Amino acid sequence: MIIPFFVPYQGCPNRCIYCNVRKIAGKHVDAITEDTFREKVHKYLNHPKKKLNGAEIAFYGGNFTGMAREDQTRLLTLAVPFVKEGLVQSIRISTRPDCIDKEHMGLLHDFGVTIVEVGVQSMVDHVLDRSTRGHSASDVCRAVAILKARGFKTGIHLMVGLPGDSREGFEHTIRETIALKPDMVRIHPTLVLADTELEELFLSGAYHPLRMDEAIDLCKYALRTFEEADIPVIRLGLQATDEMEEAGSVVAGPYHPAFRALVEEAMFLDTASAMLALDKKGSGEVTFSLSPKDVSFFKGHSNKNILALKKHFTLAKLRVTIDPEQKRGTLVMIAEGGRKTAERRH
Repeated sequence: MIIPFFVPYQGCPNRCIYCNVRKIAGKHVDAITEDTFREKVHKYLNHPKKKLNGAEIAFYGGNFTGMAREDQTRLLTLAVPFVKEGLVQSIRISTRPDCIDKEHMGLLHDFGVTIVEVGVQSMVDHVLDRSTRGHSASDVCRAVAILKARGFKTGIHLMVGLPGDSREGFEHTIRETIALKPDMVRIHPTLVLADTELEELFLSGAYHPLRMDEAIDLCKYALRTFEEADIPVIRLGLQATDEMEEAGSVVAGPYHPAFRALVEEAMFLDTASAMLALDKKGSGEVTFSLSPKDVSFFKGHSNKNILALKKHFTLAKLRVTIDPEQKRGTLVMIAEGGRKTAERRH
């Protein structure tokens, strides 16, 4: 469970063209006092529907290590007692690659921060320039090396569909990210948010966001590739907030409050289709076995995957069975006559 505290824009040396963090972060407290901090942590810890295993306090929404040292110290000082009392497992922060150095890492280490998430977005320099990121791909490599040398778990945040990017550029970013061996990755499609420079570019016709099908296809490739490299993708798509759901907040772009589900559904449809296509002795009846955690993704919203498979392969019956021992992300197909095929979803 993540207990998030947002420090919007704090520590950021510039504003990226796509950024409206107040929409992304949702409701937040601008001034984090000791009272509001403790109240929020206890509210999360006492919530009956939240899982308490591995609770973490996270500082998001700004550039933590770009803030004044006294501000960093004040916030970390508020978090440390919860770790010492065993109520919270760890502390994580998000920051920029050009604001990571040995001095900053020493402070974070002294306060028990264990995870540092780095806003990378792309490993293509001209894409970073067009997004006014203010750092280069080489800054990312240097930053991750420093983090790993100090023993921090490292997360990398990527975006797909940035101005000037392409499929080739995004695939390059994925390869370069894998080479850095991060502990985790977050990915989300670029959205045109209100009150941003990107909105101006979109309205002038200078920027064209990805279509939903394009975003899903690129993120399918990313998720599959990171899985093959044993790097978990801990989030696909932006966390939905009340502010983002307001009319006019998302001006354009592939926004969906359950974007990861769309990607997972598409991946299972691809795999099932490939398995059925190879079943040369198909008789029109087939059973797929899955992990219970994958069933909804396999079926798709309103059973759309089931309907698509039955129609395309003229199946009279398509059954779904649950195997609690089956590994997530795998499909086992059992055709009539007992023929069995097992595959990863990719």
